[in-house]
Amino acid sequence: MIFLPASSGTCTSALGHLRAAERLRARHATMNRRVALSAGAAGMFSGLSFSPTWAGDAVAVPSQVPGFGKAKRCLLLFMWGGPSQLDTFDPKPNAPSEVRGEFGAIPTATPGLQICEHFRNLAPLTNLVTVIRSLNHDDPAHLSSAHTAMTGQLPPVNKSDDEPPSRDDSPQLGALLSKFRDVPLGLPASVTMPWKTFHPAAPGGESPGQSAGWLGPVADPMLVTGDPNLSNWSVPALQLLDGLDTQRLDHRRALLASIDRQQQALTDLATLGMTTQQEQAFRLLSSHQIRNAFDLSAEDPATRDRYGRNIHGQCVLLARRLLEHGVPFVSVNWHNDGQNFWDTHGNNFKRLKHDLIPPSDQALAAVLTDLQDRGMLEDTLVVWVGEFGRRPQITTSNAGREHHPFCYSGLMAGGGIKGGSIYGASDEIAKFPSDNPMSPRDLVATMLHALGVPSGTTLNDFTGRPRGLYGGNPVLPLFG
Repeated sequence: MIFLPASSGTCTSALGHLRAAERLRARHATMNRRVALSAGAAGMFSGLSFSPTWAGDAVAVPSQVPGFGKAKRCLLLFMWGGPSQLDTFDPKPNAPSEVRGEFGAIPTATPGLQICEHFRNLAPLTNLVTVIRSLNHDDPAHLSSAHTAMTGQLPPVNKSDDEPPSRDDSPQLGALLSKFRDVPLGLPASVTMPWKTFHPAAPGGESPGQSAGWLGPVADPMLVTGDPNLSNWSVPALQLLDGLDTQRLDHRRALLASIDRQQQALTDLATLGMTTQQEQAFRLLSSHQIRNAFDLSAEDPATRDRYGRNIHGQCVLLARRLLEHGVPFVSVNWHNDGQNFWDTHGNNFKRLKHDLIPPSDQALAAVLTDLQDRGMLEDTLVVWVGEFGRRPQITTSNAGREHHPFCYSGLMAGGGIKGGSIYGASDEIAKFPSDNPMSPRDLVATMLHALGVPSGTTLNDFTGRPRGLYGGNPVLPLFG
């Protein structure tokens, strides 16, 4: 299923937002200017794209700065739980067995680069990616470190699995990017799927840093939930209610326009904002192009098989479709598989070998291949990363690996990033970086740089206070 987050939490479809808007406007026909402005800022249509404060193509790209503005769109593959660096992209075949683990290392298309033997699909494609082996920070908590990974900023409360999301959070990168991109009318500026990451041990569960935070609810990413691999999966927000055909939808539009003309008490600003929101919702419900973007049945069955007939593979395929249709940012969070995701405290090797690496490897290879074949990889930034890594020493009692933020790995590809490259290095057991340490704040700053967001730019939060967007520094050697 899919829903568009609303500040009230009650409207779960575009049509619901329309009806709520109609009720609100009828009820407040005589409201004064102050109340009207408050209603205009209520964010009923969070997740839909509105007029940006700055369009990326309106700013001159400084050609002398490597990589700036090379990416038009971004796919974030967030491996929730913290993948082991030793068992993915930084194997240590010469380390002691209690560190090395059960997996072997295989050569890749990149000279001198070995990765885990179970990334068989990715290995011949590493000429398209840069492997980063020196990511690091000092926060072992899932929730607060996830905030940093998704926003590039430290959370309001660091090193905490107890602090729930709030509007004091920094904006998720896709929500931030929505302020810098023009989007085809009706399409969301940012999409998250197939869920908001949760941790069962945390109060309330939901990780901070997944909303628009201090930008306000109007910029919240659109959340697409459920399993696209299921035959009966659908997108309820794109479905008209029973008995409401497009002719009746047009009638509703005309009726709403009539109501608009009677709302002289509303200010021009509030009226413009509400009309834009309503028009976006009508487009979402009635546009064949928008429906097609979400229609996985339009894909050849062989293509769907190539991505993997599982929830992660089909989400990545849907993400590729959305990027092709003009959505600037899509985040695919590793789904709730009922076993703590990539958080492999126990049965690390069994979980990785059977449940985690194969679908991740298959989908990553498929989307890189498709983007390359379609001529899109050059201006599409792809990032594969978690919130931290795993401790080198294996827990002997249950063959697990514990949290380890002090050194971990990730991948970047496309959008001006070098292919066939390794950035940074770890020590002999992947416990600490030994060369070119890189923080998650630097990683997100590099993403912003590639996406053409100038480092000196500020945006006002919902109180009018200006906020800086960069929490780290772009790593320019990553660009070719």
